[in-house]
Amino acid sequence: MVVASLLLHLTLTAHFGLVLPTFILFYPAVISAALLFGLWSGLLAAGLAAVLAYIWIFPPVGHARVDKPSDLIVLALFLFIGAFISVMAERLRRNVRRVAALEKEQALRASEARYRIAFQTSIDAIAISRFSDGSYLDVNPSFHSIMGYESREVLGKTALELDVWADPRERERLCKILRVQSNCQDFQAQFRSKGGKLFWGTVSASLTELDGDTCILSVMRDITQSKLAEEEIRNLAFFDPLTGLANRRLLLEQLRKSMVFSARTHRKRALFFVDLDDFKQLNDTLGHQTGDLLLREVAQRLTACVRDMDTVGRLGGDEFVLLIEDLSGPAEAAAAQAEAIAEKILLKIAEPYELDGRECVSSCSIGITIFGDEHENISQVLQQADIAMYQAKAAGRNTVRFFAPALQTAVNSRAALEEDLRQGIKAKQFLLFYQPQVENGRLIGVEALLRWDHPRLGLLPPNDFIPMAEETRLILPLGKWVLESACKRIAAWGDNEQTASIAVAVNISAVQFRKPDFVEGVMQMIDRTGANPRNLRLELTESILLDNIEDVIVKMAALKALGLKFSLDDFGTGYSSLTYLKRLPLDQVKIDRSFISDILGDASSAAIAHSIISLSRAMGLPVIAEGVETEEQRVILADLGCHSFQGFLCSRPLPVDEFERLLPGFAANSTLA
Repeated sequence: MVVASLLLHLTLTAHFGLVLPTFILFYPAVISAALLFGLWSGLLAAGLAAVLAYIWIFPPVGHARVDKPSDLIVLALFLFIGAFISVMAERLRRNVRRVAALEKEQALRASEARYRIAFQTSIDAIAISRFSDGSYLDVNPSFHSIMGYESREVLGKTALELDVWADPRERERLCKILRVQSNCQDFQAQFRSKGGKLFWGTVSASLTELDGDTCILSVMRDITQSKLAEEEIRNLAFFDPLTGLANRRLLLEQLRKSMVFSARTHRKRALFFVDLDDFKQLNDTLGHQTGDLLLREVAQRLTACVRDMDTVGRLGGDEFVLLIEDLSGPAEAAAAQAEAIAEKILLKIAEPYELDGRECVSSCSIGITIFGDEHENISQVLQQADIAMYQAKAAGRNTVRFFAPALQTAVNSRAALEEDLRQGIKAKQFLLFYQPQVENGRLIGVEALLRWDHPRLGLLPPNDFIPMAEETRLILPLGKWVLESACKRIAAWGDNEQTASIAVAVNISAVQFRKPDFVEGVMQMIDRTGANPRNLRLELTESILLDNIEDVIVKMAALKALGLKFSLDDFGTGYSSLTYLKRLPLDQVKIDRSFISDILGDASSAAIAHSIISLSRAMGLPVIAEGVETEEQRVILADLGCHSFQGFLCSRPLPVDEFERLLPGFAANSTLA
């Protein structure tokens, strides 16, 4: 501004001959100082201008005057003008500040209003509480409806005083998480409402500062129904509906864990196979209702004979299994402990039963195997106990027999089959068969199913050798061959307009999927074969989800980016949590054939199928049923909302040439019989 004034001064002097006092050039500085730094800075600048004016009016001795004012009035006038400018500039600056403050306050009020609306209308329970003691400072209406408390009952009280947490240690755990990372997402715990009712909730919380206090802003949602649905599926899938005991799936999982712990601790365990004697005769004479009553009573007596750490299960019919944990001493001492438990069971089972007004008697035969050797596997242990049980039957029933190595003929046969499998992989004795997958009569894809053309035993289905291949890790070269063969078939079909859009589903073993280079291997295989990745669907089992779910998600996402699709195979037979399931980038859910085969006569299988279909629909996932063999099964599934299926009702698995000959039938008739 001083420069601008100088230019004005020069212009007036040059063009109009008007000479102004030089100190007037400082008045822009007066205005700038007042606007930028306040009244006192403006007055200081004005005073400086007055000093310059004084020097101009009364120059020092020996100096000529530059300008010629008439008198001191000019000095006073310019001093007054400078002060006036400073005061007005200060008022202007204060007004600008006041307007800015008002605008800021209005913005803050608008933000608070938006927050308050969200706070009041949220369907989730929102609470603000002190971090130090947990006392509530504010809660929203949804908190009242979910917890059952009024504001006056909550505000100022702590969560511990209200007994909100079913387990107070859960709040301590949440606070520990917040201390470390200041926020927490999807923290699940049980809560207690005012009426004492327990329910499940998921909490997301973060730390915030309010009036100098560290507070917790928490958002809680009631997930009780989701938990109940998850628990219902688990109970139907892992527990026997008649006796409430563990079923085969849960027994096998418990046995697997037991063998792992046994190998680590070198402690012996025992597996009992218990079979009721002459149960069929009781069923035939007194009816199935009485037989069911006997099975329930036997289940209770078996459970009473063992410890809480042990597992009692029912395989089906009148066959029970007991897993006895943590036996002490060497094998001989462990066998003595197991025999004592078995004798106790024989006596308990032989006691009379009061069944539907009738007194009945029963007995059982027990086979026992002692395990704990790190070289044993699940199949061996189960087989040994089964063999011992049949030896007890042959010995006259109502007795106990231990497995003897001399009875291991079947185990030796299995070892021979393993060697055949190794040689078969080298000799390329395997074939891929293809089974159609249809939806409302329309072909939507095929599943590639492995067959072993054994030179001595003939054509073997996968159930006869895949479990062994997984245990021996021969599944790695075998699975690689299957995947590459499927990719070659996709590429070959891609040259034909009739087959170019057929999607091929391939089963992937957990052993394969967990390899660090699995994704890279699939990518290289697709590049090498020229297969269309959009026509390749990988079927994963729930066992893959048991370890490192984050790694599973990363691998799936990488392959989906190429166009591959994923199907969750045998859903309902594993341990997948709904929390994990919703995070997976799945394209399809497949109902296990074990539920389909019993869907007509078993209410629990029908209930599981209905739950799976409902859950898949809620998650927006298509569902397909495998093992559909009858029209009645298809109709029931359609009534439940499942219209996609594969099974013998449509077609058995076929070699590629037979399947291709079948394709015109789909095109002409839209369905296959």
